[in-house]
Amino acid sequence: MATATEIQRSPAVGRPGETPVIVFEDVHLAFDDKVVLDGVSFSVFPGFTKIFLGASGAGKSTILKLTLGLLAPDSGRIWVHGARIDGMPEAELLKNRDQIGMVFQEGALFDSLTVCENVGFKLYEDTDMPLDEVRQKVQEVLGFVGLASHIDHMPSELSGGQRRRVAIARAMLAKPPLILYDEPTAGLDPITSLTVDAQIVKLRDLEGVTSVLVTHQLRDAFYIATQTATRGDDGPEFAAASPEKADQTDFVMLRDGKIVFEGSAAELHASTDPYLREFLS
Repeated sequence: MATATEIQRSPAVGRPGETPVIVFEDVHLAFDDKVVLDGVSFSVFPGFTKIFLGASGAGKSTILKLTLGLLAPDSGRIWVHGARIDGMPEAELLKNRDQIGMVFQEGALFDSLTVCENVGFKLYEDTDMPLDEVRQKVQEVLGFVGLASHIDHMPSELSGGQRRRVAIARAMLAKPPLILYDEPTAGLDPITSLTVDAQIVKLRDLEGVTSVLVTHQLRDAFYIATQTATRGDDGPEFAAASPEKADQTDFVMLRDGKIVFEGSAAELHASTDPYLREFLS
């Protein structure tokens, strides 16, 4: 177990010369008699995306909570940004969370605050940064998600898709190298969902953000895995990802707390496993 004075460093896993952003190593977790994770191991590398699929209760959102240090495993080891966090003291966990952005399922905006106040909340509350500088930073990230003109709106004036994009802007304000997404398109119609998916692709390809995505929406998952964003003269341009770029997104299928598949979109499509075929149908 890690201590405040002895933070264990993550092992080199999978890619020589490159340190994973996240490593889960034989992680087990149960609540009473309910096994949630059963020997889960995986790595996420810088600039890559890991998409977790599976039925409700399979353990997907639990992985996000463990990555944030909101839960501790019963056994196994977890590294985030090179530091072992299972058993890490809360003060150290708080510092580690400063390097992680989180987008919640419903956006989790404060209804009594403006878009500007929602996005800049942490800077307003936790720093002495001048108010005009905070507003400028908020304006920049809102511009990235296409909502700069909504800076003084209230959440009640936004559509569902706009609220999710504001949540993404809030998550990226401090420019974290890692963003976690918990069902970011849940409850949205297909066209609106694509606007949210596009922001995730932009952050990955234009800002180099490492992403972990939990979703039930296969359409969104495959869009993120198979599209790429580049900078164009008139803004971001989207196109089908090259095979090399597509390989930067892995799918992980969880079933009863175990990983039953890990691989690319093409490998998932090609799988003949009956459970996977039923899930994909």
